[in-house]
Amino acid sequence: MLKKYWWKILSLLLLLYAVTYGFYVAIPETMILQTMRNLFYHVGMWFGMFTMLIVSFIYSLKYLKGFHEENDRVAIEAVNVGILFGFLGIFTGMTWANFTWGSPWVKDPKLNGAAVGLVIYLAYIILRSSVEDRHKRAKVSAVYNIFAFVLWIIFVLILPRLAGDSLHPATGDNSTPVLPMHLDPSMRTVFYPAMTGWILLGTWILQIRIRISKLKHQIED
Repeated sequence: MLKKYWWKILSLLLLLYAVTYGFYVAIPETMILQTMRNLFYHVGMWFGMFTMLIVSFIYSLKYLKGFHEENDRVAIEAVNVGILFGFLGIFTGMTWANFTWGSPWVKDPKLNGAAVGLVIYLAYIILRSSVEDRHKRAKVSAVYNIFAFVLWIIFVLILPRLAGDSLHPATGDNSTPVLPMHLDPSMRTVFYPAMTGWILLGTWILQIRIRISKLKHQIED
């Protein structure tokens, strides 16, 4: 039994470690943003979200290749989990912004890009609910999901860097080091476990949602 659930136990342990020690780990005084310890939570949730959106993108491609309903089920549930992590990331980001920039939402291309990206995926959910035929819904949703992922990359990763005036650390003219290899070693001892823990938690939630979805389809059929 332990062999089957080891990664779930690991997820809980890593997140417990990150949530507790993340509040106490020393942040170098040389860093411009002393609120950088939110990196362990805010960025970790975005890592989990990106992982789920990548999974959804891959399974939409797999669905269009063989039209297996199971692939469509994974794609939609991965988007649902990704949106959950996305809103959690937005909330923690707003908390971070309020302490750092004096407002929970500021004029920033990365913030605006993330908001647009979430709206695009919310539209994906609405699109699915508007098509009654199961097979047609899966096909249309898979095509939309592929384009949604491409647009997400553009709005969240590409356009903010092209804008060059983001307040986010290590974006545009802001050179505050936040990449893992640039972090202080003490911060890396929390950062890497936190990223791993959030991704594993997202995978865990995804598995649960897939099982629930299967049960619902069995009941309906």
